[in-house]
Amino acid sequence: MTASTAAVVPLAAEHAEQVLAIYQAGIDEGNATFETAAPTWERFDAARLPGHRFAAVDETGRVHGWVAASKVSERAAYAGVVEHSVYVHPDARGRGVAASLLKALIDSTEAAGIWTIQSGIFPENAASLAVHQRAGFRIIGTRERIALHHGRWRDTVLIERRSPHIA
Repeated sequence: MTASTAAVVPLAAEHAEQVLAIYQAGIDEGNATFETAAPTWERFDAARLPGHRFAAVDETGRVHGWVAASKVSERAAYAGVVEHSVYVHPDARGRGVAASLLKALIDSTEAAGIWTIQSGIFPENAASLAVHQRAGFRIIGTRERIALHHGRWRDTVLIERRSPHIA
């Protein structure tokens, strides 16, 4: 499985089962999110912006990973700021899938006039931090002991990518 065998396409309802399974796999590993269970497709779908979500899918229809963005606020001042998540199937990691998905997200947000993409990543998730830095994200800082996760306080590293094209 390589990035070249998985095309990046708009994430759609037909991908729901596989997307949620990949999400649950990340949850189960313990260093991807504070969530404890993947949501229903209806909840997932409602929370993500339709024009800024993509799946990496091979010729057989297998989903290798996904990326999606959500509004950070309903306030007009934050109209150009989104928060994103990117998840890759455990069998597809280290093969450029996340980089391809992030490129699609960056392209779509730039075309829509979005000036900031942000996220919080557990510091233990070194692979995610590295792929984001290669995609032009920068570390803003560490939010120490920001929330409880399975009974222990966890930090998150706040990252962002500011568009160089949107002033």
